[in-house]
Amino acid sequence: MDRDPDSGLSAIGQALAILGDRWVLLILQRAFLLRIRTYAGWRDALPISESVLATRLKELVGHDIFTLVAYRDGRTRYEYRLTPRGLDLWSLLVAIYSWERDWTGRQEAPFIHDVCGQEARPYLACGDCRKPMSARDTETIRGPLATFSRVGLPRQHRRTVRGDTGVDAYAYCPDSMEILGDRWSTTVLAAAFLGTRRFVDFQAELGIAPSVLTDRLRRFVELDVFRLVAGDYRLTEKGLAFFEVFAFLVDWAQRELAAPPGSGLTITHRPCGAALAPVFLCTACTQPLERREVHFELG
Repeated sequence: MDRDPDSGLSAIGQALAILGDRWVLLILQRAFLLRIRTYAGWRDALPISESVLATRLKELVGHDIFTLVAYRDGRTRYEYRLTPRGLDLWSLLVAIYSWERDWTGRQEAPFIHDVCGQEARPYLACGDCRKPMSARDTETIRGPLATFSRVGLPRQHRRTVRGDTGVDAYAYCPDSMEILGDRWSTTVLAAAFLGTRRFVDFQAELGIAPSVLTDRLRRFVELDVFRLVAGDYRLTEKGLAFFEVFAFLVDWAQRELAAPPGSGLTITHRPCGAALAPVFLCTACTQPLERREVHFELG
């Protein structure tokens, strides 16, 4: 299954519906980091119920992020392999890793660039001019149908209660899960990157229930992602730094997911005028980081 052509959702809205769930993110993380491919592997690695795991895997197959492949182990079994679309999410997961390393005080496993042999410490750059890029260096133009009311979908499954995903050496930190583990939280932050600041404007843009919006804004202030100034919710440096994750999410969504004409975002790198094409460069050698040329030194 690909996208629902009648959903009317922007590509970014579809991406939030697919990825704005902490179990999905943890399943993908384990697939990349620990190379887990089987139902039993995820069941043993995550504190997840069998029914929830089965549902999430079915959805990821349906969205062409995993594909089922048969193999023989005495009898025919099946494993879940990342498709090219799924493999392309690697940069998004590295962006989460980088933000956690820089802004949550978490001691992450060293990320080694095999080309130069040094710790990579990836940083976001423009794919055209290869200069470092941040939220402040970009300009965004919305298509005529790129309203945030087109982001929301009916809730597909119960929102995961905070803290019930367990804590281990590989789990994302709570700050990341507060932002990415829920589609409304990610949508609120995306609206902030596009200049939304006031409660009434978030509500009008997102079509979100006031109680839900109040909860998400409160959490973001507690996390030091927003600060409240004279009624405006303004991004802090910590919040602005999450632009790396947003950039790769938007890039993946608009390349991989079909959407109605005019519902996209045009993001340009102001210093060179090029369209958004985010890349990660290695701090040590300034060369692009490719998925097959890096590894984590896991303890």
